[in-house]
Amino acid sequence: MFKWARHISRIIKVGYTLSKHDALIDMLELFGDRPKALSQLSKFNRKHDVNGKPETRLVIALQDLGPSFIKIGQALATRPDIIGPEVALDLLKLQDNVPPFPESQARDIIEDDLGASIEELFDEFEKTPIAAASIAQVHMAKTPEGNKVAVKVLRPGIAKAFGRDLEAFRWLAGIFEFFSSEARRLRPTKVVDTIAEVIALEMDLRIEAAAAAELKHNTKDNPYYDVPSVDWDRTSRQVLTTNWVDGISFKKLDEIKKAGLDPNKLAENLVQGFLGQALNDGFFHADLHQGNLFACKGNKVTAIDFGIMGRIDLKTRKGLADILYGFAHQDYDRIAKAHFDLGYVPADQDYTKFKQAIRAIGEPVVGKPLREISAGRLLGQLFETTATFNMHTQPQLILLQKTMVTAEGVALNLNPDINMWEASRPVIEKWVSENLSPIAILKEGAKTTFETLARLPQIIEDVEQVIHQMREMQSKSARRRSSLKLFMYGIVGGLLGSAIGYSLYMLLIN
Repeated sequence: MFKWARHISRIIKVGYTLSKHDALIDMLELFGDRPKALSQLSKFNRKHDVNGKPETRLVIALQDLGPSFIKIGQALATRPDIIGPEVALDLLKLQDNVPPFPESQARDIIEDDLGASIEELFDEFEKTPIAAASIAQVHMAKTPEGNKVAVKVLRPGIAKAFGRDLEAFRWLAGIFEFFSSEARRLRPTKVVDTIAEVIALEMDLRIEAAAAAELKHNTKDNPYYDVPSVDWDRTSRQVLTTNWVDGISFKKLDEIKKAGLDPNKLAENLVQGFLGQALNDGFFHADLHQGNLFACKGNKVTAIDFGIMGRIDLKTRKGLADILYGFAHQDYDRIAKAHFDLGYVPADQDYTKFKQAIRAIGEPVVGKPLREISAGRLLGQLFETTATFNMHTQPQLILLQKTMVTAEGVALNLNPDINMWEASRPVIEKWVSENLSPIAILKEGAKTTFETLARLPQIIEDVEQVIHQMREMQSKSARRRSSLKLFMYGIVGGLLGSAIGYSLYMLLIN
């Protein structure tokens, strides 16, 4: 009973804030049609619209609700299949800047989690954080070894706050599903569970540290992309320490130019670095906004903040490369074939019509600079095609699509005339030639054959063992059948003997 009251109280507060920003209907529409009873609400609070763009209302409202809802909104931005591409693109605008928590609390968390005093861990520790986000803030420090580092500290009580808000939303989602067939189809409880899983991983900074270490290993041979090293001795569940990045934030374009760095080259390095991660390793940084990127000496791009990472398997990467290569070369037959081969489009769909639909998506963007391409319109067309040809949502590609949109925006800010397809071409063509060309396919087949031959003795031994086991089972089965036959004969014989004896007995007594 008290839990219900707590949920209702929290939801009323959330509803009031959303209504204040005229975003209540926007929020409810994420999971179905506009409620008729609330349609009139759209007439009120229009003064909160920003620059005449009503789609920004939800973003403003979520930022006003605080850290939990900022992170929830960012998580929802990764699910355009549920909330729609336009809303997903809008939620990408959520800014992760929130007021910092006191330095004394940061010190307590660091000392409790690492089991040592600040003085033992660091020679210097800046009191004022250099950045404060929804789940953590960052302090600059210097280790006794003389290394300048960035110390990320989890916001106190944030796990409890997330838990409270998500529990209330899970309760509300359950009510929606009980009363609405549309809600049952969209399964909002499943969405809440997915968001909870994503956020739970971000609450353990050791997971982020491992992601940073893996990405650094994967990009070690790329001279134009870098990742800071993790100080594992000063890293724990609530604390992440990495080496300091000497660079200029991508937010400060004027300073980048004054430093003699080339924004055009940085934009190209960002696009190619991201695509290289996705195609070569299937593991990529999935939060590439300006605040997480720095321009360093030699036009090197350095990324930070590895709380949101994406993975795609080899099969999906091959399909993705085929699709991107097809768009870059206007080879729509290749794109269509990739969709059917991967099973994205059911086999009963019309191949020719699907190829024509893909051409309608690709032709308008060919040869145009990025500033003339609407990522929202392109995504909208893709999702319309998905619905038309009964394509199932591919969860492994959703985060990739979202990150591509963000990377495009950052690249556009650096170079308004960049052409995403031209910048991507070297990475895509190299990967295709190494993995999808006839020679590559033959090499892959030869490799598979060689691996099979190498395992042949073990395979033969395994087969012999199976045959031996089968023979033993057959022998045991034969013995069982023989015993069963004897047993059955005994029963039949006993019954016959009993019948004959009973008949003789009846003859004698009569």
